Amino acid sequence: MIQRIQTLYLVIVMILAGVLPFFLNLWVDVDGNAIFAKNEMMVSIAFYVVALLAGIAIFLYKKRQNQFVLNRLNIILNLFLLGFFVYRSLTLSGETAVSEKGIGMLIPVFSIVFLVLANRAIKKDEDLVKSVDRLR
Repeated sequence: MIQRIQTLYLVIVMILAGVLPFFLNLWVDVDGNAIFAKNEMMVSIAFYVVALLAGIAIFLYKKRQNQFVLNRLNIILNLFLLGFFVYRSLTLSGETAVSEKGIGMLIPVFSIVFLVLANRAIKKDEDLVKSVDRLR
């Protein structure tokens, strides 16, 4: 059903990935320019795909196993995005000037946490359904 706790977690992931990266800066370059997700095309597409996968997973509530697999795929995509941010933050130009990392680089971490919580709730629902089927 739509009113489950995993739906709330997935909506939070949609907001985190679909809205916040375009308002929170990812990093600040040496010149002092704030870089947002809209400035980087591939990062922007990755955030949109994360939000889209979370939205699709919400409406797969009747197929819990597919929902679980889609969330795992979303976690993997977030891990790649996080790896890109770590690589990017370690290779920012300007060794003499300190480059500032933005709070937007933590969005994949929060998304992964909420996706894991959603998968836990889905697993709990699946176990409940299996235990009820066993009693029949």
